[in-house]
Amino acid sequence: MSARRYGGPLLLLLTGAAVLRISLFSELYLRYVQPGLRPYLVVSGVALVLLGAVLAVVAARRPDGEEDGDGHDPDQDQDQGHGHSHGHSPRVAWLLTLPALALLLFPPPALGSYSAEREAAQRAAQGVGTFPGLAAGDPVDLTLGEFASRAIYDSERSLSGRTVRMTGFVTRDGDGTWYLTRLSVACCAADAATAKAEVRGVTAPPTDSWVTVTGTWRPEGALGDEEAWPPVLDATDVETVTEPANPYEKR
Repeated sequence: MSARRYGGPLLLLLTGAAVLRISLFSELYLRYVQPGLRPYLVVSGVALVLLGAVLAVVAARRPDGEEDGDGHDPDQDQDQGHGHSHGHSPRVAWLLTLPALALLLFPPPALGSYSAEREAAQRAAQGVGTFPGLAAGDPVDLTLGEFASRAIYDSERSLSGRTVRMTGFVTRDGDGTWYLTRLSVACCAADAATAKAEVRGVTAPPTDSWVTVTGTWRPEGALGDEEAWPPVLDATDVETVTEPANPYEKR
């Protein structure tokens, strides 16, 4: 019984199991894609597992020493000395199991401060205009994307005099300035964009920790101007919270 014979089926089974682990049996998939893509992940995982199982059964039923279409025993390629490339490619293919095992056993975390800092803080004047009215009562709960859009582009300055409450993770500049940050996605983590607000008036929690911040907007710069980015929040309260199941905001 050759390990080479079962390499392909095993890789499919591991990959399918990893996809099902993050999408069907947990909410880890939210670290990488939008909630609406869950059914597609589940179907893909099931398909990979079934295909791997079928190929494993086919391989198990093939007699040892059976020749392939080239007229030689694929399990003896390396021993026979001809077509040495056949003897090495299966070994290399086994390396493909490492990413599948890593996803199955150690799913990568959601994007954090490093990803946020990689995006240049450049905002051109666009979309300046009016926004729908804010909900009554203070504090009003906003996403960081909503807060940033209103702070930079709202010609009616609807944030003026309002107390807002937002949740995100902590990022810092080298000069000690800290930001409440959230990554927003349209489809998956690959298209993530940064929304953040500079926080003043309170001590910064540790970098990458998740917090809910309450405060008021401090106008900076002209509408749509780069000087208005990132918007500034004069905080009155900071509360440490657990990371939400879905760490991203929807764009």
